[in-house]
Amino acid sequence: MRLIEQIYETKKKILAWPKKYLTVNGSYTSILPDKMYVKKMYKLKLGKKINLKNPQGFNEKLCWLKLYDHKKIYTIMADKYKARAYISEKIGDEHLIPLIGVWNSPDEIDFDSLPDEFVLKCNHDNGVIICSDKNKLDVEKVKKELFCHLDRDYYKKHREWPYKNIPRKIICEKLLKNSDGSQLLEYNVFCFNGVPRFFKVGSVLPDGTHAKDFYDIEWNHLEMKTGASAGDIFSKPIHYHQLIDYAKKLSNDATHVRVDFYVCDDKLYNGELTFFSNGGHMNFTPEEWDVIWGSYLTLPQKNRR
Repeated sequence: MRLIEQIYETKKKILAWPKKYLTVNGSYTSILPDKMYVKKMYKLKLGKKINLKNPQGFNEKLCWLKLYDHKKIYTIMADKYKARAYISEKIGDEHLIPLIGVWNSPDEIDFDSLPDEFVLKCNHDNGVIICSDKNKLDVEKVKKELFCHLDRDYYKKHREWPYKNIPRKIICEKLLKNSDGSQLLEYNVFCFNGVPRFFKVGSVLPDGTHAKDFYDIEWNHLEMKTGASAGDIFSKPIHYHQLIDYAKKLSNDATHVRVDFYVCDDKLYNGELTFFSNGGHMNFTPEEWDVIWGSYLTLPQKNRR
């Protein structure tokens, strides 16, 4: 049987499965091929069909990159532990959040030796455990949560290829806090083909809601939203030129990456390197910003591994 006929027969069998096998939110997601899964998740999240043959919007292009842009360096950049060496080489280790420890299992952690405040996370997913008072920490609950994160195949959630082959570990970092008690701001720099184009400022509103505000590279507030907004209240950061320079250096190996920074007591720290914001399902308002952002991103030749 020719290859094209085999593919056709396989697709017919998949489409004939019970509906529960095809759900992207159920327990059978691992059996769906990446391309089919990405298409179904896009429709579920954004309510429209994806165009992978000629992608135009930012979200479409991010989804295309999941399937066809597979550079080995991405696995290192996405690994929150191994990326530290990559970041140190590019911009210096003074911009790394201080590392307290790294382990393969929660059972290896000596919680008594940890400081009163710290952050625990796995290197391969987006889960974070923040401890601001160790005396109030439920250690057994934390260990169970860490075991769950270690078992989680983050790649399967949105089929984000860079996370597929990361050797899983637990890392502990210093909890960043401004000494004057002011809010810690997060600056995300969106880089397109190695060029910083947009900023996102992450903040917390008085009611506890996490807000996101967007600026262009000249620090003009954009009339676009992807959720709650604090408005045009943020001045150009004192590290503005450093943010741009460091983002260039940290993004020049990637087609697209978001370079995340924190400013703590006027010092700049890199948080992580993020390849697929919101899993490639950013809910732009107004919607035309999806196409505007997409116009800045030039896709490479297909490179699958």
